[in-house]
Amino acid sequence: MKNIYIYYLTITIPIAILIWLTKTETISSIYFVAILFFYLFIFRTFVDGKRLLDKELILKKDIWKLIIPFKRLQYFKELYLK
Repeated sequence: MKNIYIYYLTITIPIAILIWLTKTETISSIYFVAILFFYLFIFRTFVDGKRLLDKELILKKDIWKLIIPFKRLQYFKELYLK
């Protein structure tokens, strides 16, 4: 996952699918909120942690710490710009 384009696709495609599902009204609001929370707290923590782990900026045991609010801001440059 060292390629930044793959990273951006990985984090944007699930949101695009979720928005599409709400536009077509195939998903209820409760499921939307549940999937959104899963995306924000589980999926993004894993994907961002995997990217930082591949770049050797964090240890595997520290991936869970990315769930703490604003912890990702510490790695903003490495996650989104490099």
